[in-house]
Amino acid sequence: MSKLRVGIIGTGGIAHSHLNSYKTIEEVEVVAGCDIVPGKSQEFFKRNGFPNAQGFDSKEEMLKNVKLDAVSVCTYNSTHSECAVFTLENGLHVLLEKPMSVTLEQTIAMLKAEKKSGKILTVGFQPRYDVNSQKVKEIIQSGALGKLYYVQTGGGRRRGMPGGTFISKEKAGVGCLADIGCYALDFALNSIGYPKPLTVSAVAYDYFGKKEFGDEFGVDDFSAAFVRLEGGITLDFRMSWAMHMDTTGDFIFLGTEAGLKIKQPNLALWGGAWDGPIGEIRLMHDVFGKPTETLIPLDDNRGPGLFEKKVRAFVDAVINGKKPPIPTSQIVYNQAIIDGIQRSNKAGKEVDVVIENI
Repeated sequence: MSKLRVGIIGTGGIAHSHLNSYKTIEEVEVVAGCDIVPGKSQEFFKRNGFPNAQGFDSKEEMLKNVKLDAVSVCTYNSTHSECAVFTLENGLHVLLEKPMSVTLEQTIAMLKAEKKSGKILTVGFQPRYDVNSQKVKEIIQSGALGKLYYVQTGGGRRRGMPGGTFISKEKAGVGCLADIGCYALDFALNSIGYPKPLTVSAVAYDYFGKKEFGDEFGVDDFSAAFVRLEGGITLDFRMSWAMHMDTTGDFIFLGTEAGLKIKQPNLALWGGAWDGPIGEIRLMHDVFGKPTETLIPLDDNRGPGLFEKKVRAFVDAVINGKKPPIPTSQIVYNQAIIDGIQRSNKAGKEVDVVIENI
């Protein structure tokens, strides 16, 4: 059987994690990559021990000269949609880095291209593969909480401001909201079955970013939102790159029969669970009429790391004709909330979420 021929679009920081994951998979050969910075992709492969992989200065040039089966899109946020649509239209499967895009309109364009192409488009949320994140979902889906009515997500960093393309309005589009906030949204929404968002009321701030970077900083360093979901569920979201607080709160799932509190293992560093392991799961319930707390035992993640598991799931789906491991039919709701937060903050009021049928 011939190997799956993979290319990488955008050879910056996160591309190294994709390359390192692909090279552990026997069925894959990374044969090409491209970057808009001249010579960057060539140097990327040379530095990482892939002398036979070809580097190009544009995705158009790469696809014109190399036969590929699939690509990882590792560019900055504002070009995610453009790159995904282009590669889908050229008949390739796509593993897209998070966030899915900047706006809901960009996401809809990708969904249309995906449907028309018949190829796989999946979005990279590696925390889905954490065994304890999966355990949270299992507890909720079992009905142990009764009717779920409120979810608090967030966490955030006390200090954790990135630089470079992350703070550019033109390139990143959004700040902490999409960079790490999309993880918190996915964890919460995936755990409860991804109900459709209906309305969003939100605020966003940039005090720390402006102080550190001046006018170069064009995105949010703190965002908060109140989201109404289908099924009478309220989603309370907060996320930060910088603030004078250790955390904006734990993950909380409230139901009529019980509640769940989820903590991140390194509060001092990150301030809340979002893109890595879970530190504690506590079930809050009544036993014989008395409020009781039960600490849920945590399991160890075995085998490859979470990032590699994400890449392996994509490869498995492509090779074996499976459905996308993280489907866009879910992540469009994640993106609709991010889009709604931006629109609500700009308008200074609650906004409706309207998602076009594809």
